[in-house]
Amino acid sequence: MQKVVSIVEGVTRHPGRRMAEPVSLDILSGEQVAIVGPNGAGKSRLTDIIAGKFPLLGEGVRYDFSPSPFTLASDNIRRITFRDAYGDATQTYYLQQRWNQHDIDPATPTVKMLLDAAWETVERSAALGMDARRQEAAHRRRTTLRETLCQLFDIDGMADKYVISLSSGELRKFQLTVALLSAPRILILDNPFVGLDAETRQQLRQLLQTLIDSTDLQVILELSRDDEIPDFITHVIPVAEGLHVQPKMTLPDYRSMMAAKVCMPQTGDVEAAVLALPEKDLGAMPFYTPGAPVIDCRNVSIRYGRRTILDGVSWTVGEGECWALTGRNGSGKSTLLSLICADNPQGYACDITLFGHRRGSGESIWEIKRHIGYVSPEMHRAYLKDIPAIDIVASGLRDSIGLYGRIHPEEREACMAWMCIFGIQALADRTFLTLSSGEQRLCLLARAFVKDPELLILDEPLHGLDTSHRHIVRAIIDAFSRRQHKTIIVVTHYADELPHCIRPGMTRHLT
Repeated sequence: MQKVVSIVEGVTRHPGRRMAEPVSLDILSGEQVAIVGPNGAGKSRLTDIIAGKFPLLGEGVRYDFSPSPFTLASDNIRRITFRDAYGDATQTYYLQQRWNQHDIDPATPTVKMLLDAAWETVERSAALGMDARRQEAAHRRRTTLRETLCQLFDIDGMADKYVISLSSGELRKFQLTVALLSAPRILILDNPFVGLDAETRQQLRQLLQTLIDSTDLQVILELSRDDEIPDFITHVIPVAEGLHVQPKMTLPDYRSMMAAKVCMPQTGDVEAAVLALPEKDLGAMPFYTPGAPVIDCRNVSIRYGRRTILDGVSWTVGEGECWALTGRNGSGKSTLLSLICADNPQGYACDITLFGHRRGSGESIWEIKRHIGYVSPEMHRAYLKDIPAIDIVASGLRDSIGLYGRIHPEEREACMAWMCIFGIQALADRTFLTLSSGEQRLCLLARAFVKDPELLILDEPLHGLDTSHRHIVRAIIDAFSRRQHKTIIVVTHYADELPHCIRPGMTRHLT
């Protein structure tokens, strides 16, 4: 059988990019592969090797992309990484920029501009080496695919948006559209269902199944959740903790093996550690009225040009309540939270009361942020600081992106305490950009908790976390909710990710 990808005793030339042992791996024609394993195990490093990102000692990676007329990996392999879900990593992006429309350079491309440019590139490349009849047939297939993708992901509905203004879910839809339009021989997707609402996740599974059935496309999925392995996957490559690549096995064999291993970690110690933290003296802190509603939004509307994001939203959140905020991609969830967190300049024009104080009554944004712990896809996108992980956590004490100035010994002690709770104390001196996406998310979660906030806002907090870490983080949230004067809002597209502290009926759905 045709070996589409073949690696024999592969060792990267860069010591910092090597797996624990040399990699030997064949991916055969017709095989659809899932690469699975815990956070930090080395899944992305393995896909880097498969994609030819790093040169190998010896023969390297051998490819046979036939029947594709192209021989180069760059022409046949398309890859979307976890960070692509948040857009391109540019130094000009900052946390609030998505909502500060006046700060966006008019030259910033829109979705339509980038999609049209990608389409032109695909058309030019596809014309090479084909006669007129084959070119016309291929063009018709691509046009049908483009129409299907645009309808599936509602690309026309966001065509006039600046790419920098898209939600994380909308960005993922756009990236998937561009990647699929090029009709790659191999498509590598890092957690492709992250950030998508339930309906779109199911539609994407069906679309990939259709493309696999009707074309020569082979898919490699890098997944943190075992329960998200689609049925079209034929084989699984487990990567064990410590950069150990396990033998490739069939999907039924992998599921049988995992069913015999199901064992959730014990969480009693981390819950006890959260509950043992000293209580804060709120009477000595400004801009907080104990017992008053933490959030009171009345008829809030947000518009950007002709586009309405929020239309007459009212919502009251009492002290000590735990809420879920839900809605489809692009429904305005993150925009509403940006108003609450004082990241959106339109907040001053809205009727919003926080901690018993009306917005625009003379408070500073730092007085507001002092009481709020926050993690979101936008924050993950904005964090391009390659500083030690403990400094990432400590930046939560300053409400900054990055850390400017020294942290005091007692602050460092608090940071290490929270890193221990999240099980990432061993990462304290590792720099942020060398961590896996899941490890980065755990650091940002510890950052949100570190100042023991009165309002904890968790926007897609479990993005990219493996099953074990999702279980632990939910237990931490539940324990935190039992502390005094703690109010929690969680955004997720997965019902099973909601912590137990969110009771039935405590859901605000945006349409």
